[in-house]
Amino acid sequence: MSETIERPYILHMFTATPQMSPFDVNMAADAGYQVIVPYCGVDAGMVANLTQDAIFSRGPKGVSRTGIFIGGRDVMQAADMLDIARRAMVPPFEVSVFADPSGSYTTAAALVALVERHLGKQHGVELGGKRVLILGGTGAVGRIAAAIAASRGADVTIASHSSGARALAVAAELNQRFGIVINGIGTPSADELRGALADTEIVLATAVAGTQVIGRDDLAHAKRLLVAADVNAVPPEGIAGVHVMNDGKPIDGVPNAGAIGIGALAIGNVKYQVEHRLFMQMRTGGKPVYLSFPQAFDEARAVAAGLG
Repeated sequence: MSETIERPYILHMFTATPQMSPFDVNMAADAGYQVIVPYCGVDAGMVANLTQDAIFSRGPKGVSRTGIFIGGRDVMQAADMLDIARRAMVPPFEVSVFADPSGSYTTAAALVALVERHLGKQHGVELGGKRVLILGGTGAVGRIAAAIAASRGADVTIASHSSGARALAVAAELNQRFGIVINGIGTPSADELRGALADTEIVLATAVAGTQVIGRDDLAHAKRLLVAADVNAVPPEGIAGVHVMNDGKPIDGVPNAGAIGIGALAIGNVKYQVEHRLFMQMRTGGKPVYLSFPQAFDEARAVAAGLG
């Protein structure tokens, strides 16, 4: 009598970088993937062949236990790779694909979802129409946070500490790719930063870890500030007075007494839950799904709504 062997859950992980993120490997394992295989140095031109190697070897039933994760550091490249993988499918040979380069899609989703939650909870307003300034906005998390916030109707400006031209170029790239309208500015001096803060209602700090982008003296110029959120968990805090554990705590030194802060660990808690949910959705959903930052934001809103 032949023995039926249950097929394992296999996750193929593609990254253009020299190594796959251990964080993402751990998350995949905790979501129930039993065989996890990283493929490093993968460029866009390799994705179609790798995808078809993965789908044709297991049969129509086996593909339901197979997934592809796309990591890396370049948010645009990851979006391209997800599109290429999707086009390479040959139904019924089709597997789920999840892109989250450097955790930027899930982090940005958590960041904007928490801002949206606190705007409603503490100020009774929506994100649409609000003036949003993203410091460190040319980085991976900043770019995706800008795309999400703009898609919700916010008036978004990304800022670069080093180069206004770079911020404008990144804004133009995002606008073209995602059909949104955002602006770019440079904030190389305190005067330029403070000028930008004067009309800002929401400020997001997404700069390199360990970099403070807003000091206490700068906060005095943020006269219309409602919410400040910081993804930096490495000292010093990215926004003075916004501590890593804060989740809606008032910020000292801001002219608007109602201004509140959201810290990195509060954002990270939602990010973790979102990534886990998306891995589970791939593994247990019963049909192929393609997961990018819009789907991550949907999950982040659901998680944030459950926080009470």
